[in-house]
This record gives sequence, C-alpha cells and structure tokens, in this order.
Amino acid sequence: MSREQLEGHLEFFLELGVEGVSRDEVWRGKAVRDTLPVSSSGVSPDASGASGVGVFHELAPRVAPMASNKSKAPAGTPAEALVAVRADIGECTRCKLHGLGRTQIVFGIGNPEADLMFVGEAPGADEDAKGVPFIGRAGQLLTKIIEAIGLQRDQVYIANVIKCRPPGNRNPEPDEVEQCEPFLFRQIDLIRPKVIVALGKFAAQSLLRSSEPITKLRGREFAYRDAILMPTYHPAYLLRSPSAKRDVWEDMKRVRTILEQAREQ
Repeated sequence: MSREQLEGHLEFFLELGVEGVSRDEVWRGKAVRDTLPVSSSGVSPDASGASGVGVFHELAPRVAPMASNKSKAPAGTPAEALVAVRADIGECTRCKLHGLGRTQIVFGIGNPEADLMFVGEAPGADEDAKGVPFIGRAGQLLTKIIEAIGLQRDQVYIANVIKCRPPGNRNPEPDEVEQCEPFLFRQIDLIRPKVIVALGKFAAQSLLRSSEPITKLRGREFAYRDAILMPTYHPAYLLRSPSAKRDVWEDMKRVRTILEQAREQ
C-alpha cells in the first residue's frame, strides 16, 4: 500500500471515529461456525414475511434462540450450490426489468462461506456494466468500512435485494422484489452468515417487511434466517451525509463484537 493510500485509509478511519486498529491474526482467518451465545429473555415477535419467508424477531443485546426457517440446501459445497442458484436465474425474464435497459444480472460476490454478508438495494450503473455489486463510489466506501473492522472484501459476501438495475436507479417495485428476492433468500441460506448488514432503507425495509424509516431501524438487531440482521445507512447516503459515518461505525463495531463472540465459542 502506498503512502497516499495509507493516509487515505487513516483519514477515513478518523472520520468514523476509529481510535485504533487490531493486528490480531484471527481477523485474517475464517470464523468457526458454532452457535452464538443465547439468552432466553428480552425477545418479542415483531413481524413475518409472506409464507413464512423473512420471519424475524428483534433481539435483546444478546442473541436469542429462534426456530430455523432455512430452506434445504442442495448437495455440494456452498460455492457449488451458489453456482446452481445462478444457473437457475439464467437470463432472467421473470419481471419487467429485463426489458427496461438492464445490461446483465448482478448476482453477488465474495466468500461463499462468509460469516458476514452485506445486502443492498439494487445494482447501479457501474454494477450493471461490470456485473459485480458495489464497485462504484459507494462500493469503494463499503470496502473501506469492511476494512475498518479488520476484514477484507473477499472475506465477506455482497449481494442486493434484486439482481437487475432499475431504470434511472429508481427503487425496485413490489412485483420486481417478489420475483427476485427468493434468490437472495437462497443465497443467505447457502452462505449461512452469522451477521447480515442491510444497507439502507430499502434493503432493511424489504428484508424486515417493515415501513419504519432507516433512522429507526439502524442500531437494532434482528434474528433473521438463523443470522443477526443489522440495518445501517447505505454507503451512498454516507457520501452525501458524511456526519452519519459515526453511526455506521457504531453499527459495525457491534457487528465485529458479534463475530468475535461467535469465534470464541
């Protein structure tokens, strides 16, 4: 890393309020997949998705037990199973987006056995051109956020609620989400992350079946498909409102703590 790159990283961390960095080698490895610590108190049902998809509960500070609602994973490794999911999508024509200017499907990228997964809204212009999620300015900021908790981008998994760019980067419409989100659910169930970070209002509201604003959802933890879902602000919002970076840093510190607790089991 050049001196200029290092200075850029340090400046970003200072904006977040980072007071130090860890040289612990454990952050360069893969976390074990044991069950997180549980508490039997402080849990109340909040909502559920259609047909039982997306069932979640808001958590107390510790993780509470919940029934599994994972779909049965196909045989083979998670990487092989994800290839099969992508094959199932094909050159998708299930919703109208295929005829509204999309260049290609943006499936997802990263470690197929990641403990940490990020879910955004939909591909933008850069992502539509390259076929990779979060590679524009917002994606570059997301990479810095990942690095701020001691991980590399290739250690996590990144996807979106829908796989095709909506025209003009408008919000996905309900029929588009209905057709596409089952593939996201399959990705989640195959990867089996410990933590899912929902990036921005649309992703958080879609996954949680909630109409609450992101300002009310962020900073809270939800049990979701055998993971903990943590809503936070979208990196694109941080580009417009840099003062919100400190809120995201608080959320990401909590994410890091949850992953550390899982690793200690």
